[in-house]
Amino acid sequence: MIPAVDAQENDVMRKPNSMKGLEDLGRVRLSQNFFLRDFLHSEIADFYRISNIPEDPDLAIEAGKRLCEELLEPLEATFGRLHIRSGYRSPAVNRFGNDNKLNCSTNASTAAHHIWDMRDFDGCMGAAVCIAVPWMVDHYHDESDWQRLAWWIHDHLPYASLCFFPKLWAFNIQWHERPKRVIQSYISPRGILTKPGMANWQGDHSEWYEGFPPLRN
Repeated sequence: MIPAVDAQENDVMRKPNSMKGLEDLGRVRLSQNFFLRDFLHSEIADFYRISNIPEDPDLAIEAGKRLCEELLEPLEATFGRLHIRSGYRSPAVNRFGNDNKLNCSTNASTAAHHIWDMRDFDGCMGAAVCIAVPWMVDHYHDESDWQRLAWWIHDHLPYASLCFFPKLWAFNIQWHERPKRVIQSYISPRGILTKPGMANWQGDHSEWYEGFPPLRN
């Protein structure tokens, strides 16, 4: 495994105040196959011309590194190229999205989730990204088939939360210092698939993902 960040160990990243600074920030390598730039695109930011740049780059990089190394890299190694739908959101972008009903929660709820450079109420670090897995779209077609991938992730990866959506079975996947390991969905069957305390949370769920490729790192 290559070093996760190309910067020196003791370097302090500051919010860019120039195009060159933003280029340098985007080139920070989070893991083998992912750079920070991969996560900075936002339709809300682009269309409404709102800056989508971390206020605290060091925190965003640290959280993003864990997200990429522990969750995205094994997913991509196992299923092939991932499609990134929505990654990092600055507090300003997320606040605008929430105020204008653009499918964004409040900043307090999104801290340590899509807002990588803001800790949550408990002071914990986290990061989330919305992705689609083309392999799934190519192999499965029933509306409820999203559960196959959900259970595969549950059994194989240290996710904190998953939330599935109808289009392309895209889903939010979160890394967090204190993972709750909750899976919910806006696809049938809607609601909570599993969470701690539910009878289906523990044990083996391999009957759901028979024929899936084995975990690759």
